[in-house]
Amino acid sequence: MSLTEKLQRFLSRHKSTNGSEPIPPPPDGGIQAWTQVLCMHFVYFNSWGISNSFSVFQQLYTQTLPESASSISWVGSVQISLLFFMSALTGRATDSGYFKIIYPLGVLLQLVGIFELSFCKTYWQIFLAQAICMGLGNGFTFSPGLSIMSSYFEKKRAFAVGLATAGTATGGLIYSVLINQLLYHYQIGFAWTIRAAGLLMLMTQIFGLVFFKPRLPPRTSGRPLMEIRAFTEPPFLLFTISMFLNFWGLYFAFFYLGTFARDRLGVTDTQNLILVLNGVSIIGRIGPSIIGDRWTGKLNILIPVSVASGILILGWIAVDTVGGLYAFTVVYGLVGGAAQSLFPATATTMTPDIRRTGTRLGMIFSVVGFATLTGPAIEGALIATDGGRYTGAQLFAGLAVLLGACAAAAARVAKVGWGLDVKA
Repeated sequence: MSLTEKLQRFLSRHKSTNGSEPIPPPPDGGIQAWTQVLCMHFVYFNSWGISNSFSVFQQLYTQTLPESASSISWVGSVQISLLFFMSALTGRATDSGYFKIIYPLGVLLQLVGIFELSFCKTYWQIFLAQAICMGLGNGFTFSPGLSIMSSYFEKKRAFAVGLATAGTATGGLIYSVLINQLLYHYQIGFAWTIRAAGLLMLMTQIFGLVFFKPRLPPRTSGRPLMEIRAFTEPPFLLFTISMFLNFWGLYFAFFYLGTFARDRLGVTDTQNLILVLNGVSIIGRIGPSIIGDRWTGKLNILIPVSVASGILILGWIAVDTVGGLYAFTVVYGLVGGAAQSLFPATATTMTPDIRRTGTRLGMIFSVVGFATLTGPAIEGALIATDGGRYTGAQLFAGLAVLLGACAAAAARVAKVGWGLDVKA
C-alpha cells in the first residue's frame, strides 16, 4: 500500500473527529435519549440538590460553630462556584472525548468529600470537605453531563433540561428530609447522618456511571480551552452577563430562608419551609420549559420569569408574618425554580455548532462562578452590617436579578431583533 493510500485511509477513519463529516441530528427522544435525562437528573440531585438544601447546613453550622453566618455562607458559595469554575476545563475536555475519564473522577471527589465531611469537627475541615472537595466533584460531573444530555435533544431540549433540573428540587427535598430526620428526630449524630447521605449519593450516581453515553464524536482540532471570540458575539456576551447578574441574587432565598424565619420571625422548625421551596420548584422547572419548547422559545419565557423573580425578592422585604413567608416561599419556589431551569437550557442554544456546546457552556458557567462565589457572601455581610436585618441583602439580590432580566432582554434583541412574535 502506498503512502498516499495509507494517508487516505487514516483520514477516512478520523474525519468525524475533526468536524468534516456532518453530524446526525439529535434524536429528540427514544430510550437512550431519555436515559441521559435520568442520568442528568441524578447529577442535579447530587450537586444542586445538596446546594439547595444548604439552608439546613447554614442553620446547623451557625448554631454549633463560632464563625459568623457570613463566614459559613462561604462553604455553600464556594461549593457552587467551583461547580461553575471547573466548567471551562471539563466542558472543553468533554468536547475532546474525555468524558469517560472526568465524569468518574467527579463522582469519586463527591463521595470522598461527603464521607470526609462526616469526620469534620472544625470550620476549616468542613470547608475543605464540603466546599472544596465536593465542589470540585460537582464541577467534574455537572457541565460534562449537561453537554452530553443536551446533544440528544433540539426541539425538546428545554423540556429535557427541565426534567433534569427537577433533580435540584428532588435532591433538595430528599437530602433536607434525610438530614433533618436523622439529625433531630432519630438523633443518630452528625457523622452517621452525613454517612447516610453519602450512601444515598453513591446509589444514585451509579446510573450516570453506567448509562451516560456521549453521542457526538470528539473534536480533536486543537482548539483552545476557551473561544474568546465568542464574547464578541452580542447575544452570547449579553446572555453571559444576564446569567452572572441573576445568579448574584437567585440563590439568596435558598441560602437564607431558614435563618430569616428563625431570626426575624421566631420560627423554630424551618424544615417545612425548605421542603415547600424545593417541592413547588419541581412544577416551576418543568412547566415553563414545556411552554418554551412548544410556543415561545426558551429566551422569551426566561425574561418574564427573571423579572418575576426579582420583584418577588424585593417583595420579601415586606414579609413580617409566618403566613406571608409561606406565601412568598410557594411563589418564589415556582418562579425561582423556573429561572434555574431555563438558564442552562437557554445556555445550550448559545452556540452555532452543537459540537462546541461543552466549551461554550463551560465559558458561561465559569463567569457565573464569580457570581455564586461572591453573592451569598455579600448578602451575608450586608445582613451582618445591618444588625441582623435582611433589607439590604434583599435589595441587593432583587435588583441584581432585575438587571439580569434587562441583560437577557438585550440578548434577545441582539439575537432575533425587536419582533415580539419571533420564537427565541
